[in-house]
Amino acid sequence: MINLKSWFILSILYVFLCTAALGSDAIESVLRRLDSKKAPSIVQESAAKGVLQRLLPTHLHSFEFKIVSKDLCGGRSCFRITNYKSSSRNSPEILIEGTTAVEITSGLHWYLKYTCGAHISWDKTGGVQLASVPKPGSLPLVEAEEVMIQRPVPWNYYQNVVTSSYSFVWWDWQRWEKEIDWMALQGINLPLAFTGQEAIWQKVFLDYNIITRDLNDFFGGPAFLAWARMGNLHAWGGPLSQNWLNIQLALQKQILSRMQELGMTPVLPSFSGNVPAALKKIFPTANITRLGDWNTVSGDRRWCCTFLLAPSDPLFIEIGEAFIRKQFEEYGDITDIYNCDTFNENTPPTDDPSYISSLGSAVYKAMSKANSNAVWLMQGWLFYSDSKYWKPPQMEALLHSVPRGKMIVLDLFADVKPIWKSSSQFYGTPYIWCMLHNFGGNMEMYGVLDAVASGPIDARTSENSTMVGVGMCMEGIEHNPVVYELMPEMAFRGTKFQLQGWLKSYSRRRYGKVNDQIEAAWEILYHTIYNCTDGIAFHNTDYIVKFPDWDPSGKTGTDISGTDVSNQNGMQKLAGFQWNRRFLFSDKSSSLPKPHLWYSTEDVNKALKLFLNAGKELSGSLTYRYDLVDLTRQSLSKLANQVYLDAISAFLHEDAKALSLQSQKFLQLIKDIDKLLAADDNFLLGTWLESAKNLAMNSDEMKQYEWNARTQITMWYDNTKYNQSKLHDYANKFWSGLLEAYYLPRASMYFKLLSRSVEEKVDFNLLEWRKEWIPYSNKWQESTELYPVKAQGDALAIATALFEKYFS
Repeated sequence: MINLKSWFILSILYVFLCTAALGSDAIESVLRRLDSKKAPSIVQESAAKGVLQRLLPTHLHSFEFKIVSKDLCGGRSCFRITNYKSSSRNSPEILIEGTTAVEITSGLHWYLKYTCGAHISWDKTGGVQLASVPKPGSLPLVEAEEVMIQRPVPWNYYQNVVTSSYSFVWWDWQRWEKEIDWMALQGINLPLAFTGQEAIWQKVFLDYNIITRDLNDFFGGPAFLAWARMGNLHAWGGPLSQNWLNIQLALQKQILSRMQELGMTPVLPSFSGNVPAALKKIFPTANITRLGDWNTVSGDRRWCCTFLLAPSDPLFIEIGEAFIRKQFEEYGDITDIYNCDTFNENTPPTDDPSYISSLGSAVYKAMSKANSNAVWLMQGWLFYSDSKYWKPPQMEALLHSVPRGKMIVLDLFADVKPIWKSSSQFYGTPYIWCMLHNFGGNMEMYGVLDAVASGPIDARTSENSTMVGVGMCMEGIEHNPVVYELMPEMAFRGTKFQLQGWLKSYSRRRYGKVNDQIEAAWEILYHTIYNCTDGIAFHNTDYIVKFPDWDPSGKTGTDISGTDVSNQNGMQKLAGFQWNRRFLFSDKSSSLPKPHLWYSTEDVNKALKLFLNAGKELSGSLTYRYDLVDLTRQSLSKLANQVYLDAISAFLHEDAKALSLQSQKFLQLIKDIDKLLAADDNFLLGTWLESAKNLAMNSDEMKQYEWNARTQITMWYDNTKYNQSKLHDYANKFWSGLLEAYYLPRASMYFKLLSRSVEEKVDFNLLEWRKEWIPYSNKWQESTELYPVKAQGDALAIATALFEKYFS
């Protein structure tokens, strides 16, 4: 006879199985509705041809594309590659069929990769390698009768809510067209589409008598829109001109049109409760609260402490419905999926599950009143970053606050901290397995390739899996091309594969040749740089780009908030590195931060030597040049970390000669790395600044946009005379021009004061350095000097000379 405890366990299991089944049926229903919104087959086939024409115009007539039904693919999305059967001399050579244009272009990419040995990456990571593709009329035949690849899960998601600021902010249509082509070739069919939403909000709020002056206090500047949208700040970097609003709205329409032509489902924004301050005056009885401070130095209310309309207030649903209806008016009926992150970095006032459930229900109601088929896509970052609050009862209350199948969760950090494992598959809620990988658009060679290659498969094949997709949620793009080739491919990988063999194939495709030394180098990189298993969330904190704000003597030091930390001994700080997990972007440690190092630098230097040895054969390859410069940069930056520590040790031992030697070596490393980066077009500050200015319609906008661009990558958000912004160097970059003009003077000022302290036997005064450095930073942000946009110098020769100088 079954006992009560066993009966209870079986009951729970039964409910979970039923929930999972209901969720699966609901997702199938969602997919059918979304399929009905897709462009006609002839439009999609033409759009796929457009991708081919822009990628490989010489082969436009070598391929035939055809949209087919899911019934031909076992009811799933798929692509099929076959030899084109025709006796005509001028007929196509290869037929690629797919259930959407994205499947067709994915099939094209698969054929070019695995039959022709080609490679496709972002332009800023070396671009494409198509030299291995035979001429038209000589394309290799498909060996088997066909190659058919099914998607094991329906969706391949792309973007983070902040990618629009760190990477896309200065893009025009020409750059966006390239990105959408790249997305299509990578099989991305569920992209976030956040561009231009401020123009929609302007239209919505004008209906509530909120005027331009009020919106100027609400919207952030162009480079800071992501954080204004999330309610972290307001007005910082603004105001937005009407030119900006109009141009971005027109750009969004182009983006959405192309996505739809290719069969993608764009994810549009929805209302999270973030409102202008003026709304509180217009609706004095509405439940609008002012949030607390988010990372300001002094709590300046000109840009901190935004206003949140409670989801429980009827006005929340009214505004949320109005926003989605305005998007309908502008874009048409193109999607049912909307992103909302009301609770991301915004903890509810109580942990009562019933309260949380009511909030979640209200958020969804605001979507569903405008679109009865709405599906809420939510970032799952909060379950990791605020795990002390989001315990199982609170998680389940939020996840079950909407009808089954009406919420999809992004397991945002599944490559390192998968939440699906500890939450019973998000308690039956469909989720997308995502790779976060990058913070702030930093430039650091890093990856967890084993987790990327196995994690999605393990999640999908786990018991009672509710996984419905894979995704890439990096904060910034255009780095680590190997990671961003592997991850989207997982959307088409149903079973595990031999990763080392894949990497060997990758190196041959990327450089267009077989080279034993390169393959040996990649074997080392796989076991070192791309094998990070320590679970650290935040990466590039190398001392060159994130220079420590601390007093090594411990006599006069204060942390960034002005708190006295002089009771800590400098040598103890140096010996006892404290690494704090990244949490809500804030650096609160007064100890010397430890740059992230998870591999043997000696082994990586051996890989660099192998790269250099391959230079004679591969020097003409842009993909090789990018990787060589990046790997050399990384090795030199890690060396600079040790040189910095040696300088600090010399200071603490009052050894003036050693301090001078090590500090000069550190400064020289900055100069040498800057020269190295200047030899590749993809590591230039000037490109970022000019792209910002190119969007301006007048001189005032040009000045504002350049300030936005300079500030985001250096010391953004407020500072005082003696306190750097809390977000300084968060979006640091290894770009030529930035090292020489910004990072070098900062380090030079610091070491000059350290040396004077030792030579004159006086206390080191951290505040004196800040007093000199912070105004310099602000002045640089406001300046307008030009920086090169074209590479100068021989990258291979420079890298070789630097290796001989520092590692031989």
